[in-house]
Amino acid sequence: MSTEATAYMGAHIFDGSTMHSGHALIVRRSRVEAVVPASEIPVEAKQILLAGGTLIPGFVDLQVNGGGGVMFNNAPTVETLQIMARAHAGLGATSILPTLITDTPAQVRAAVAAVSAAISGKVAGIIGLHLEGPHLSPARKGAHDPSLIRAMDADDEAFLLEAATRLPLLKMTIAPESVTPKQIKRLADAGILLSLGHSDAGYDDCLKAVQHGVRCVTHLFNAMSQLGNREPGLVGAALSCADLSAGLIADLVHVHPASIATALRAKKGPGQIFLVSDAMATAGSNIDHFFLNGRRIERGDHRLTLPDNTLAGADLDLATAILHMMQVTTLDLGQAVAMATSIPAKLIGRGKDLGHLTPQSRADFIHFLGGKIAGVWQSGNCISDQ
Repeated sequence: MSTEATAYMGAHIFDGSTMHSGHALIVRRSRVEAVVPASEIPVEAKQILLAGGTLIPGFVDLQVNGGGGVMFNNAPTVETLQIMARAHAGLGATSILPTLITDTPAQVRAAVAAVSAAISGKVAGIIGLHLEGPHLSPARKGAHDPSLIRAMDADDEAFLLEAATRLPLLKMTIAPESVTPKQIKRLADAGILLSLGHSDAGYDDCLKAVQHGVRCVTHLFNAMSQLGNREPGLVGAALSCADLSAGLIADLVHVHPASIATALRAKKGPGQIFLVSDAMATAGSNIDHFFLNGRRIERGDHRLTLPDNTLAGADLDLATAILHMMQVTTLDLGQAVAMATSIPAKLIGRGKDLGHLTPQSRADFIHFLGGKIAGVWQSGNCISDQ
């Protein structure tokens, strides 16, 4: 690979926290070297002039069930991960957390092995694994198969603790009903990112889980106990607890626009709300249906549903989610983009490497033009020029 620097100019640049005008993005090899005023571009740099718009960091999506026509649950293999990663990179998500929803112990083990092998093989874009279940609450099962939901036992815990040593990032969605406080503490102490979801737990039990190491909430508002006048539930805990961050599916189907705007105003920091796609096999493909755990899921009217009309993941990409956030809230472009880039990157401890365009961050970036993706670069290489 050439060691020559490349200067991308002619567009605004959002570096993950600050918007720059009249600047250039300097990339050398696979890393960002700097964002500099146009007058300070190195004389030896190759210059690429863009036709306006904004350069933004590549998206960091922490909930990706499938893409490119395939589902991770249906075939937890390196080949599936390669297809998913390519599909999502084309949609701007240059870093993804493949997600296995509730399944058998054998599938969980296969998923860990596949992600471990993919990372060892340097499959671009795969940054770890998200296990969304099976240790959830049947009362809030959503599209998960209730026959596969179960409490965590000693063997499960031992396997997960071992898996955490094999993966750079292991995220788990759990319910307090199925995982004890002592188990939560041991998992958290092992470096596993624990997230509450698919739970009917009350506010106090949610706070107890946070005290033992939980740091996140999965798809805020969906498949969880709601905010009530006498029982704040998991929604209330997510918004009022400063130690919790929360993923949000901003397709305007899973969550009403008014609820999204209210949540942003109510969220107590430093924990923040970030965007996830909850994407299924349909992402980056034209398929109109697919199967999950033997059940047919239909695509139509910007939603994915089981035969009983239960929502089953989202027909969403993060570029669209960003536009939705700007439509239904007072966020500007930079603030909305941060929810899909620097905020999730910081949550997983990758803030210096991903979700930013700052010195030594990975050169993953998007040319956002007219509300659409005009180009995607991954590790400095253009992979999609539309």
